[in-house]
Amino acid sequence: MDLNQYRMNWNYPTSMRVGVGRISELAEACRQLGMRAPLLCTDPGLAALPMIDAALRQCRDAGLKAGLFSAIKGNPTGANVMDGVAAFKAGGHDGVIAFGGGSALDAGKAIALMVGQDRPLWDFEDVGDNASRVNVAGMAPVVAVPTTAGTGSEVGRASVITDDAAHIKRIIFHARMLPALVILDPELTVGLPAKITAATGMDALSHSLEAFCSPLFHPMAEGIALEGMRLVQQYLPRAVAQGTDVEARLQMLVASSMGATAFQRGLGAMHALAHPLGALYDAHHGLLNAVLMPYVLVANRAVIAPQMEKMARYLALPGGGFDAVLEWVLALRGEVGIAHSLGDIGIDDARIEQVGRMAEVDPSAGTNPIAFSAEQYSVLFEKALRGTL
Repeated sequence: MDLNQYRMNWNYPTSMRVGVGRISELAEACRQLGMRAPLLCTDPGLAALPMIDAALRQCRDAGLKAGLFSAIKGNPTGANVMDGVAAFKAGGHDGVIAFGGGSALDAGKAIALMVGQDRPLWDFEDVGDNASRVNVAGMAPVVAVPTTAGTGSEVGRASVITDDAAHIKRIIFHARMLPALVILDPELTVGLPAKITAATGMDALSHSLEAFCSPLFHPMAEGIALEGMRLVQQYLPRAVAQGTDVEARLQMLVASSMGATAFQRGLGAMHALAHPLGALYDAHHGLLNAVLMPYVLVANRAVIAPQMEKMARYLALPGGGFDAVLEWVLALRGEVGIAHSLGDIGIDDARIEQVGRMAEVDPSAGTNPIAFSAEQYSVLFEKALRGTL
């Protein structure tokens, strides 16, 4: 037996305040981290909603010099991050409140990283030992407040940022990018439209599912992934059908954080394809993973059968095994309104070979159960494009 396969470094997340109404503790959370002038980073849609005004007012009433930055795209770009850095410095800020969905959380974390760096953003891409270049003392503290249940970026140590010049998504990483404090308040998610609830919820499922199928040794992550998938099974249909179901909203926030915790074990071909597709087509990340899910499962079928047996038993799926998992995924997608093919969401066939090449070298491909070639990724992409399982 090769015991070297069990040599892994494990990290588990951060301080989290979970429950209805916990957003009322935002100002106190900022003070706990030593902030006197936080910059609230969010997206333009949320910036116009009362919850952002209320958060800023709470901070200001507590004597904090709170500012707002909202020039963040749905797939945040390097320019968005550096514009946020400029706003941080111009306002004399000393911390970040990353408030919103995955795009706002990722951008906010990257802004907090970059405010104290002399190197350009892409020098901190998650390649080799680039993280050692970070001036840790210059990083700003982060309070993360997710308003969607999907990416789990609030418990992640990385940000996915689009390099517009290269038309590629890059992962910016440092262990200290993990937010120091997280507020999970389900009331912030009750107004989320059903379609976004479905897409983000399926994103949470993709994180747990790919982590569960990863070949790496990480039993804690494997166990968390299983329970994360059970929570999605039980609560995502409820959250989509009745957006004001606060229990379902809370459990989906937990499932989201669990998925991102679990994928310390690695991701796979869903994300390896979703990243280039998001960069090239500016498509919603969670929706891409949701559509790709069954096609990737089928492509990996030859080596994931034992994991599918365990998953089917844990979720009490009728019939058991791979077929039971595939049927459940297809039924869940149908129940929450996810399209069957990439063509159905506006993806075309103009870049089949390019997507295959980009997927092969995406960091997520490294922990797919099968090491697909660029040609195999292109075939997989085309099947998902045409709807051919």
